[in-house]
Amino acid sequence: MAANDPASLGIVQRILAIPLKRTHIEVTHHLSRNEINALINAPDQRTPRGRRDRALLLFLARTGARVSEAIGVNAGDLQLNRPRSEVLLRGKGRKERIVPIPSDLVKGLKALMNERGVAFHETRPIFVGVNETRLTRFGATHIVRRAVATATLTIPDLARKPISPHVFRHSLAMTLLQSGVDLLTIQAWLGHSQVATTHRYAAADVEMMRRGLEKAGVSGADAPRFKPKDAVLRLLEGV
Repeated sequence: MAANDPASLGIVQRILAIPLKRTHIEVTHHLSRNEINALINAPDQRTPRGRRDRALLLFLARTGARVSEAIGVNAGDLQLNRPRSEVLLRGKGRKERIVPIPSDLVKGLKALMNERGVAFHETRPIFVGVNETRLTRFGATHIVRRAVATATLTIPDLARKPISPHVFRHSLAMTLLQSGVDLLTIQAWLGHSQVATTHRYAAADVEMMRRGLEKAGVSGADAPRFKPKDAVLRLLEGV
């Protein structure tokens, strides 16, 4: 505006001075390890569709990729040779990042590629639909819903939880956080532009807060009486 219409700078400054509207930020939902495993194992492994579905669910759960990043992966983006098994993900704003791949996902991806006859150097998509075209966001969401419908037979509580492809991302973040991984590492893993976004997981982890209370002794009960060690007593007696 300064270059094209300097007379309007006053209006621009008043617009920029408008404070941002405060919005309601919902609690970050995540699933337990048993619930994630139930969803991963829900597809029927006796059919090609079931094997593809399991590979996609496993990919979402192990990499923490957004659904758009997962369905956008090509064979050439994968490095499945040990010890540096990894995948290149293309996130928001055309930002790229590399995340590691655990052994169970390596095995699942190799089996899927071998079944479809896809070579590692090709630019062909990993996850495809019935017509060998790249899987869509709607298709990935339908796969998750189908897995939920099957998994609820063994874990009925899943029927009452909001489950989408994104919940796998939240669940991995919470698992990393509870395992002691620092927020900066999780930020780089998930591709967040700001660590404040990653901090939501720490704020949502009630179990970590509860352990913090126990560790700090904030329970309302009388604190145990301090009993000095012998070395402390000898030091005090010599003063």
